[in-house]
Amino acid sequence: MTTTLALPGSGSLGAWLLAARPQTLPVAVAPVAVGTAVASTLGPVRWGAVAAALTGALLIQIGTNFANDVFDHEKGADTAERLGPTRAVQSGLLSAHAVKAGMVVAFFGALVAGVYLTTVAGATVVAIGIASILSGVAYTGGPYPLGYHGLGDLFVLVFFGFVAVAGTSWVAAGTVPPVAWLAAIPVGALATAVLVVNNARDHQTDVGAGKRTLVVRFGRRFANLEYGALVAAAYLSPVVMAVSGLSRPWVLVTWLTLPWAARLLGRVSRAEGRALNPLLPATARLLLAVSALLAFGIALR
Repeated sequence: MTTTLALPGSGSLGAWLLAARPQTLPVAVAPVAVGTAVASTLGPVRWGAVAAALTGALLIQIGTNFANDVFDHEKGADTAERLGPTRAVQSGLLSAHAVKAGMVVAFFGALVAGVYLTTVAGATVVAIGIASILSGVAYTGGPYPLGYHGLGDLFVLVFFGFVAVAGTSWVAAGTVPPVAWLAAIPVGALATAVLVVNNARDHQTDVGAGKRTLVVRFGRRFANLEYGALVAAAYLSPVVMAVSGLSRPWVLVTWLTLPWAARLLGRVSRAEGRALNPLLPATARLLLAVSALLAFGIALR
């Protein structure tokens, strides 16, 4: 016997939480944690800047989620046949106008956090913030939506990995050491793996909507290979960090989660359709666990 979860009321706080997709927020928290750990090895950490960076990252993620909800609906990618969790606009819980307004509010809040960061770390933060916001909108919106042309994976790897980790190190310590780029790989790789699960689940309905993700372009088997390669990169990067002497061997504590990752890889490879739904938040939790352990290993002196 199966049970169906009751949907929140139209226009309710629950509907807004649904649109915000809290299960994806570890993607925003993880790079800030790792970037802060990198900064801690360089001297005193600017904790006010870290708080502002975390606030901005969370608001950009929420704004991007709002954008995805409304633009995927308008482009026909979210329909009654979708296999993933209920979307607020498609289900009528929130109007497209309201969600677009929520998107603007979230991105404006991120800009406010960015204004404070410019007083700490200079105008470079402005460029990073604006590029992140524009990319969040362009992921599913605009004349050339990145997610519809197979560029979503690269977007996530770059912005939730390298840009976010290096940017946090910059605002927290005023510099970006070489170890920051290697530390960004596990974060960006596992954040991208979350997207791979999402795209693997939706690849059949994406075909009809004209959404040409990498899974649509190269097939379901490619998704398994990509997920495996991203997981491998996440665990090999700490080895390089330790062997190169850029970090202490404590960063290898991330390998404690390897059995968990291996089980997830096996489940993703076998699952199809709605069976992939629980594996998306599970991969996000793996990202958070690996990032927390990596941050601990980097900061431990």
